[in-house]
Amino acid sequence: MPAWFAAVIGGYLLGSIPVAVLVARAHGFDPREVGDRNPGFWNMKEQLGWRAAAPVFAGDALKGTLAASVGLWAGALWAGGGWGPVYAAVAAAMAGHAWPVFARMGGGRSILTFAGGFAVICWPAFLLGVAVLAIVGLLTRSFAKGARAGVFGLPLLQLIFTPVEQVAATGALMCLIGLRFGQAALAERRR
Repeated sequence: MPAWFAAVIGGYLLGSIPVAVLVARAHGFDPREVGDRNPGFWNMKEQLGWRAAAPVFAGDALKGTLAASVGLWAGALWAGGGWGPVYAAVAAAMAGHAWPVFARMGGGRSILTFAGGFAVICWPAFLLGVAVLAIVGLLTRSFAKGARAGVFGLPLLQLIFTPVEQVAATGALMCLIGLRFGQAALAERRR
């Protein structure tokens, strides 16, 4: 039980670090009040450009990577290994990114946090996903289309390397992304 507790608490606190809000403050605005009001990389890229938004990209992905690493550590220390604490830590980091305690529960959609955690969960599939992103992005001349193909293709790519139960757990993580997109769509409709 301590492994799960450490994984969830550590993951949530890491995920709650409002990277986009901190970067935006340095540029004199709050990303929750401009553009699509999403405190994540895409809105920051739209507001500031690629170069100035790069720390958000790196920071949001790093939150997932660090959370997964906390899960690995906690699982090895208390649970004798296993992927449960790793998935719990990544899910908690995604929840922390979406509903951050340090930013009035106003967070992003958790895509980069998921991707960063997935890099630890199944790095070979992650690298293939990056290749898909690059190829589709180049063919369509759209980073957004490449990113969608790369991220949403990860479970299929993961099937090559891990048991189906682990792929199902990855699918459950991706449901958090869908939940956050649905929540954002409802909020926009209410405005």
